[in-house]
Amino acid sequence: MKRVIGRKAVYIGITILLIIAFVSTWRIERKGSSGTGTIIDSASVAIAVPASANIEKQQDIETTRRNAITRAVENVCPAVVSVTTTAVQTGYVPLDPFGMFLQPTQQVVEGIGSGFIISEDGYIVTNEHVIQGAEKVTITMTNGKKYEADVVESDVEHDVSLLKIEEKNLPTVKIGNSDDIIIGEWAIAIGNPFGLFEINNKPSVTVGVISATQRDFGANIERGKSYQGMIQTDASINTGNSGGPLVNSLGEVIGVNTFILTAEQGSQGSVGIGFAIPINMVINLIPELKEKAKRAFWVGITSGINLNRFIAAQYNLRTAEGFLVAEVEQSSPAEKAGIRKMDVIVLVNGKKVQTYNDITKYINESDPRPGKEIKITVMRNNRLYEATVTLEAPPKRQK
Repeated sequence: MKRVIGRKAVYIGITILLIIAFVSTWRIERKGSSGTGTIIDSASVAIAVPASANIEKQQDIETTRRNAITRAVENVCPAVVSVTTTAVQTGYVPLDPFGMFLQPTQQVVEGIGSGFIISEDGYIVTNEHVIQGAEKVTITMTNGKKYEADVVESDVEHDVSLLKIEEKNLPTVKIGNSDDIIIGEWAIAIGNPFGLFEINNKPSVTVGVISATQRDFGANIERGKSYQGMIQTDASINTGNSGGPLVNSLGEVIGVNTFILTAEQGSQGSVGIGFAIPINMVINLIPELKEKAKRAFWVGITSGINLNRFIAAQYNLRTAEGFLVAEVEQSSPAEKAGIRKMDVIVLVNGKKVQTYNDITKYINESDPRPGKEIKITVMRNNRLYEATVTLEAPPKRQK
């Protein structure tokens, strides 16, 4: 009897253990299916986990690629323009082995540069050396539109020019404060290096840092320029970048890219040392340039050459000093006063002329403006004639 009871007890115990094990397994599975502890097989892990992780990773990449620099570029680029120029240069080629006799020649010369729009009604800033001597200035926008620009006025000494196109509601740059520059902060140069803007109407962007400020280079007597307080940057600046904006990471223009230092004389390649005119200096010049434009005058002597003894001998002239006139614009003040092609200008307001620079110098000394009379003495057929030139406002450029 005792042995029977013992066996039954064993069977009952085993049965209870099996029931407990079954119930525990059932609870675990139920718990998993309720969402508080999901049990999935290895195949599910391989498919589901990377899908979620890839989405998050892609979002992180998109977020980190768009940074302060890309935002600055997006804001500024629509207001950056290409500046191309056309000029006619007069030269002389020798007609004999000794250079005693010269033949005048003319050739069309094209130039490239950059600029940026500072007002919705079409005022554009660039370097004076970009448009110097240009007879035609063409502006290309990032939307592909082209405009012929008027040169409002230039400041040769500070190498700044103000241009104007006839358009409204244009994109403009945001002007920063060049007195608040931090050495080592991001610097972004935007412009038209080597004319690449013209390929698809998009400016080039180079990035570096502000390397130094207040770099003074003194006066360049030959070019009549004085570069003071310049901003130094290692953002690449190349031929064609001149006149374009130097921008900080906030998308504010802090300077006008102007020139570079090169490793070898005559080289035009960038070695990471470029200089920009502080924007505060440029903006302070704008009202003055607009005021000077109101007083701008026109003479109409468009080309010529400084005399020397060889040219004087070729044309059988009595003087080897003065400026030989090669071209006079029709209906200009000079033509109205009787000045002709091949006249030699020898005096302006009674002062001796040796070069074309003397002519502009003596006219500027007379406080010139439209309506002002200038006395110009010319030699024609070895006889002297005095002409009274009444200055006029520059004519509007033909579109």
